[in-house]
Amino acid sequence: MINPGTMMKIMSAKKTFTDNHPKFVKFLQVVFSSKVEEGTVFEITVTKPGQEPLTTNFKVLQSDLDLMESLKDLQ
Repeated sequence: MINPGTMMKIMSAKKTFTDNHPKFVKFLQVVFSSKVEEGTVFEITVTKPGQEPLTTNFKVLQSDLDLMESLKDLQ
């Protein structure tokens, strides 16, 4: 079990992230507003200053869905 102090730090960090990146948070809300199914493909591109973009993707497996359900229980 997570202690209350740690939980407060996590919640504060989450609020800061949401305040700093509202478009990304809204994007995630839209993506996860309906069920993510096995076979869904996530793709992400990271561009560091002065470097070429780096892109990867993954196809959601049942084990990924099981992990996401477990993480929901932590809330």
